[in-house]
Formats: sequence, C-alpha cells, structure tokens
Amino acid sequence: MDIINPSGKKTFKIETEFCGRTLGLEVNRVGFRTTSSVLVTYGDTVVLGSVVVGTKPVVQDFFPLSIDYEEKYYASGKISSSKFIKREGKPSDNAVLIGRLIDRPIRPLFPKGYRQEVQVVTTVLSMDPSFRPDVIAMIAASSALMLAGVPFDGPIAGLRIGRVNGEYQAFLSPEQREASDLDLVVAGKDSGITMVEAGANEVPEDVIIGGLEWGLKMIQPAIELQNKLRKEVGVEELEYNLILPSEEVQAKVDKWMEGKLDDRFRIKNTIERSQLISELKYAMHDEFAQELTDEECGITDKMSDEEKMTTRTEFYDEHFRSDYGEAFELAVKRDVRKNIIEKGVRPDGRKLDEVRPLSSQVGILPRCHGSSLFTRGVTQAMNIVTLAPLSYGQLVDTMEVTDGIRRYMHHYNAPSYTVGECGRIGSPGRREIGHGYLAERALMPVLPSEEEFPYAIRSVTEIMSQNGSTSMAATCSSCLALMDAGVPLKRPVAGVAMGLMMDGDKPYVLTDLMDAEDFAGDMDFKVTGTTEGITALQMDMKVHGLPVSVLAEAIQKAHKGRMFIMDHMLSVLEGPRDHISPYAPRIEKLVINPDKIGTVIGKGGETINKITAETGAEINIEESGLITIAAADTEKIEKALNWIKSLVEEPEVGKVYTGKVVSIKDFGAFVNILPGIDGMLHISQISDKRVAKVTDVLSMGQEVKVRLEAIDDKGRLSLSMKHVD
Repeated sequence: MDIINPSGKKTFKIETEFCGRTLGLEVNRVGFRTTSSVLVTYGDTVVLGSVVVGTKPVVQDFFPLSIDYEEKYYASGKISSSKFIKREGKPSDNAVLIGRLIDRPIRPLFPKGYRQEVQVVTTVLSMDPSFRPDVIAMIAASSALMLAGVPFDGPIAGLRIGRVNGEYQAFLSPEQREASDLDLVVAGKDSGITMVEAGANEVPEDVIIGGLEWGLKMIQPAIELQNKLRKEVGVEELEYNLILPSEEVQAKVDKWMEGKLDDRFRIKNTIERSQLISELKYAMHDEFAQELTDEECGITDKMSDEEKMTTRTEFYDEHFRSDYGEAFELAVKRDVRKNIIEKGVRPDGRKLDEVRPLSSQVGILPRCHGSSLFTRGVTQAMNIVTLAPLSYGQLVDTMEVTDGIRRYMHHYNAPSYTVGECGRIGSPGRREIGHGYLAERALMPVLPSEEEFPYAIRSVTEIMSQNGSTSMAATCSSCLALMDAGVPLKRPVAGVAMGLMMDGDKPYVLTDLMDAEDFAGDMDFKVTGTTEGITALQMDMKVHGLPVSVLAEAIQKAHKGRMFIMDHMLSVLEGPRDHISPYAPRIEKLVINPDKIGTVIGKGGETINKITAETGAEINIEESGLITIAAADTEKIEKALNWIKSLVEEPEVGKVYTGKVVSIKDFGAFVNILPGIDGMLHISQISDKRVAKVTDVLSMGQEVKVRLEAIDDKGRLSLSMKHVD
C-alpha cells in the first residue's frame, strides 16, 4: 500500500541489477521534513539516506558539510554487549571511519566557494549479515544529495572489493573476507574514480590497478540508477551564491604579487619559506590598507595617530582582509602549480621524485617497551609501543561485527602545537581516528600470530611536527618502534605520500608530498607496503574523477619512494630485536586440549583463581586451548606453568613420573602420576628382586618414581619401578 506524504507525493521505487542482487531506490516513504531522503535496499540491507540543507544566512568561511554514518544495533538483531550502555551514543571508530569513507568522494564534488550548511545522515535500518553495508550507505548519501537541489556534481557509487582465489569479488561474506588477500574500496562517478582505500596482504601493484578497473566498471549500474531517479523525481534546484574573491580583487592581488614569488621562496627550509610567505602576505595587507582614504575608514582629524591607525586596521580587517587573503592564498597555489608543471621545480627545490631529508632514532624512551622518532623534512612522528597480556586486547562491539578482541591497536595524536597554532585539547576527531586506522592496517599483515607472539600490542603515534603526510610518518615510526620492542614482524613496512597535478591530460606525479603541494594539487595518495607488496592504500581526488591509467602511473611511481624510505629505516634498525624490553611483562604460552579447559578453570573458577592467587601470575585462556601466563619475573611464570601442566598433561608411554601411592592391594599398588590419573603398579614390577608382600616395600602416601609402560585399549595404565633411575 502506498503512503501519501503531506505534500501529496506518492511513494515510488526504481530498481536495477547490481553485482548479482537487486538494488532499489525508494522515495517519499519516510523523512517528510528532510530536504530529500531515499531508502536504499540491497538484499536484506536497508539504509536511509537523508539530506537537510540549512536555510540560515551563510556566515562561515568554509563549507559546513557534515556526513554521518549511524549504526543501529537493532539492524543486525543485536543488543550491545556493553554491561553499562545499551543505547547507541558516541559513534564507534568503525562508524567514524565509514563516515569518512562516504565523505571523501562526495566533498570535492561541490563547487569551491559553496558555503550553505548541508547535513547528510545515513542510517542503517536493516543489515544483511552476508555483507558489509558501508557502500550501500554511500549510495544512499549520493542518492539523497542528487534530489536535494544542491550543486553536487554526482552521482557517485562505491564497491568494497576482495580477491578470492585470484578473482575480484564484491559484497564478500565474512568467510570470503577471511580468505581474501585484498580489501579495496573504490568510489567513483561515470567520468572516473574519486576515492580509493585499501588494505592488502602484500599484494603487487598490478593487483590494485586491476581492482580499480574492475570496480569502476561494476559501479556504473548504481550511478545510472541514481540519474534515472533524479530525472523521474524532477528536482528543483535551490538558489545559492558562491563566496569567492571577486575577479577585481584577484586581479589586484595577482598584479601586486608579480615578480615577488621569486627564487627566495624555493628553499629547503620549509619553516623559513612559510615565514617569508607570511611576511609577504602581511606586507600586502599593510599596503592595501594604506590605500584606503580616511573618509572610507571613518577617520577624522580629531583622532590621534594611534586612533587613526587602529580605525584603519579595523575597517580593513572587517571589509577587505578576508577577500584579499583568500586571493593571496590562491595566487600562491597557482605559483606552486606553475613552477612544478612548467619548470619541474617544487617549493623546497626538490625534484619531482625526491624524498625530503630523513633521520630516525630508536629506543629513545628508556622505560617504554619500544620507541622511535621518525623525521622527514619538518614532519616528525614519535611512536611508543606497549606490550601486555592478550587479555588487555580491546573488545570489539559494533552493529556489524561479532564481538571479538582487537589485539593490535594503533592510536594517532596530533595536537595543534604541531602546526604552530593554539587549539583545544580534546578527544580524537575523525582525522586522528582515520590516520591511526590507516597506519594500523598498514602493519596488520606483517604482525606475528598470537601463538608466535602472545601479546596485546598498543602502538601510539605522537606527531611532534607537521608539514604533510603524517599518516605515513606514523606508519614508518610505528614499524621502527615495533621492531625496537622485539615484535617479530614478518617484514618491515614503509609508507610514502604521493601527489598529483594534472595539466590537461598530462599528470605530474610528486613523491613525498608536503602541505604546500597538497593544497595546490589534484590528488594525494598514501601507499604502504613491504618489499613483497602493498599493505595499505588511500587516495583522495580533488578533481571530479580520474581515469585508472593516471592512478596506475601514480601507484607504480610510489614504489621507488617507498623503497628509498625502507632503506633508510633498515639503516637505523635492521630488523626486530631478538629480545623484549626488561620492563615488558614476561609471557609464556601453553597449548592444551580444549577439552581440558574446564579442568584448569575448575568449578566456579576455583582452580584458576587459586593458581593466580598463589603464583601472582596473570593467566589468559583462549577457546582454542592457548593459555598465556604473564608475570614480572620468571619464577612466578614457571610456578604457574608447571601447575597448569600438571592439571592437563596427558600420560605418555615411556615417560618417568614421580607419583604417590594411593591404594595398596595384594597384587600391587595404584600410584597417582598426574591429577586425576592413577596407574597400576603390579607386585612383579616393584623390584628386580622377589617381593613377597607389597607392604614390605610400599606404604600409603609414599612418593615413588615409576615409568609408564603401556596404556591398554580401555585407557588403563601399567606402571613399573624397574630400571628407573
């Protein structure tokens, strides 16, 4: 039955085949008060995409676009596993990351100077457990924007792509994701790719490039469906104004700057260069302010010289500084592009494929388990690694993921002082969470298994100074600190940020991107990997889509820069240390039969609590039968380890045990050799000499050494005291 909304519009739905399932877009069923809303269905997944465009006068000097991804536990039939909080509140890191994933291909498709407030909310109402809903939410956001009447140069669509048995696949099941060596998200429009993000298990560059081609082709039906929806709805465009420097202002600034951005501004010391640019900007403002007449500024003869200067400055700041300042920044960006494209000269004088000066140290913090300081140009990242028992891993509790433990955690911090500014210190924002996640997934493929290295690992990057590509500095410093901590990585990982400037159809690829080039460029992308292949990738375009051929060239050129940085890292530390810090907890591991876990725990936890209390060791038991024992000193570990071994050890034929006589019979004695396990010691096996009575040699409670001779088909043990040393 159709629902008639208050405006009298009827619901309608259009559908298409998309990667093996039906993709549906439905309007006018819900969200009557929004500017636009679309219900997107795919399998059993239902996502609401809604847009509200603000009607208040524009006062911001930036584009106030917000894009949120709302997880709802009910969508997957779950209640949060938290003991204290059952209602959705602060978004999980997973929700923040997906919100960024949707934001990054959409934001560049609005025109420069657009300032109207736009809020996009994607809400997962129902989740098909056979695939992740993130790219469906991306389609929902794009569909709603297409109907909102805003100047959005869409539509876009995205796919999360894996590779199983050498074949690209989309909408992978959890089992397929486990088997895949690639987790690639491709977003794009009909004219090309607008965003890429990937995690990979050391795959070659060609695999990534092939995934981009496959993904761009596969998203086209979703793009065509959105265009069809817009046409059928008949969207009414909203009025707007672009807030840009006027042509007159820009021409005046350009003329004033002619010849001023000379070779003095192309120096390796980027801090000095920034200072020179700031001084030039202040000089421009001062000169333009002095050109204003006293009458314009409201200055009278009765004012003192100081009052006149203050009045002139305040008038200029209120009416002109912002426009002239924006025009100045645009002129600087044009100068950066012009010198790179026409002369092949970068702001700091480097060649296009040259990496900034590198220096690194390890072991710089004496009490930390692992530490490093990685410096590349003005960008500097300190990393600290902390090791702990596996029980210190983070519980994962999201709408779409079955509760589990996050054993490796990478956290990234970049306070305002790292860019020379004042700012509020608070909880991490989207950028911090995103950069930390990129560095985390860069190292994940090379971490040892829990069985090899039974530790929870926390890696924290403290950015000390910024001038481009801090996420890649975080990756490199994290790798060095992990090796300093003695974490046995399979192979070291290095990362590099690359830039791109397009001159018509000709791309100019820049290695080791810095801030000035990022602001003036058309794309920035980060690539991490080992000598064997790529482990993580992130690409963000500022132009409205790029062909795969351009991205392929950029990916291939990144390999050289990545290997250059890798050589530097290995010159500082060749590989993981063969020992861990004396301040890190000692951990021993033991793998037991899972059927024996109950024996170790005991009734109501009685046994495990007793072991912990008497030995002082911390014990963690996995369902697989892996037991880890942690303590500050070896003696406590050994005591707990031997205790647990005695509880779970299986009797072994030929092994000598020290047992206790628990029962004496005429024909022999029963000896307890392991907890709950007794064996029969026949009278003939007590001694090489003839024994008339068992009690002549043995007594109750006596400790004796026996060898296990045999175990019959009924599990009965035969013991012997003969020939036992």
